[in-house]
Amino acid sequence: MLEGKTAMRIGIIGGGLMGREAASAFGRWFVLNDMPVRAELVAVCDLQDSLLDWFKGVPTVRLLTKDHKELLASPAVDVVYVAVPHNLHESLYLDVLRAGKDLLAEKPFGIDLAAARSIRDAAAKSGRFVRCSSEFPFMPGTQRVLQAVQAAKLGRLLEIRCGFHHSSDLDPTKPINWKRQNKFCGEIGVMGDLGMHTVHVPLRLGWKPRRVYAQLQKIYTQRPDGKGGMAACDTWDNAMLHTDVLVDGHEVPMRLEQKRLAPGEMNTWYIEVLGTEGGVKFSTKEPKTLWTFARGKEQVWQRTDLGHQMAFPTITGGIFETGFPDCFLQMWAAYAAERAGTLGNRFGCATPDEAVASHEIFAAALQSHAEKRAVELA
Repeated sequence: MLEGKTAMRIGIIGGGLMGREAASAFGRWFVLNDMPVRAELVAVCDLQDSLLDWFKGVPTVRLLTKDHKELLASPAVDVVYVAVPHNLHESLYLDVLRAGKDLLAEKPFGIDLAAARSIRDAAAKSGRFVRCSSEFPFMPGTQRVLQAVQAAKLGRLLEIRCGFHHSSDLDPTKPINWKRQNKFCGEIGVMGDLGMHTVHVPLRLGWKPRRVYAQLQKIYTQRPDGKGGMAACDTWDNAMLHTDVLVDGHEVPMRLEQKRLAPGEMNTWYIEVLGTEGGVKFSTKEPKTLWTFARGKEQVWQRTDLGHQMAFPTITGGIFETGFPDCFLQMWAAYAAERAGTLGNRFGCATPDEAVASHEIFAAALQSHAEKRAVELA
C-alpha cells in the first residue's frame, strides 16, 4: 500500500523515551489511509549502547551511530527528529539546519528565549521545514473543541483554561534527573517541559497573552542523587500563569497551568472554553469524553462519547478509544502532510514563531514572579 508514495526518510538524534515512541509511530505508518507520504526511519544517534541496540530491531534502520554529525552527513536522511535535554537544543538544531535537513524539534525549542529566537531565525534563513513537537491537539476531543471555537458557537468568551498536570514528583525520594536542574532544563523549569502543550492551541487560535501574572512554586529543593547523597533541585515544579487575551475586541482571562506536583494526576492535559452562549471542555483523563454546554433555562453540561475520529483517517474503527500513541502518530502525519503541501485546513504542528511566542510567555512569567506583578507582553 505504501509503494509509489513519496518517501520521508527520518533520522533520530536521541533514542530515549520519545525517540522510541517515534520509531513506534513510523512502524505503524501503514494504518494511515490515503497518506501521500511514506515515513521510514533510516538512522539513529544516541550515546548509549543499550538504546542503539534497541533500534537494531527496526528493520528500516541502516545507520546506528554515537556521532550526530555522521547521521547529519548521511544523504539517506531527509528529516531529523531531535529529542534531547533542553541545553542541547540550540547547538543540535542549528547543526541540523546547517546540514540542509528538515527538522521536527522537541519542545521547548531551546533552553530559553534567546535560544528559541536563534533557532527560529536560523530556520527562516535556511529555508528548511521546521516544526515543534506538541501532540495533544491531535486528540479527537481537542479537535472538537477547536471546531466549536472556530464555528463561533460559544458567544462572547468569558474564560479560557488550559493545563498539563503530572504527579510523579510528589515522591521526595524520586532521584534527580536532568529535568530538575536548571543547567539542563532551563530556568523556566516545568514551563519548558510542559508549557508548549498548554499554549499551542491558544496561540493557534490567536489567543496570545497581552499580560501575564505568574505564581511559581519550588517544592523540593533537593533530591537523591542516586549515589547515596543529595543533589540540588532548582527548577520550578509548578507554574500557574494568569493571562489576558484579546478575543473579538474583548479582553478575556486565560489561565495556563503546568504542574509536576498535581495530586492524583498521572499525565493529564485539558482545555476548557466558556462563553455566554455555550462552553466546551476536554481532558485526557476522560479521553473518550467531550463536554459541551448550551445556554438555556437549565444549566446542563452534555457528555458526548467520542471514538477514534482522527484528522488523518486510519484503519482503526471509529468505535475504538484513542491514546497517546495515536495522537503522536497524528502529529507526525500532520508534519509529513504540511511538509508535502497537503495539510489543507487540518491542524498543524507548532511553528517556530509559536515556539518563540511560548518562550516570550515563559520569560514574562519569570519576570512576573520575581517582581510580584503582572508583566505586559509586546
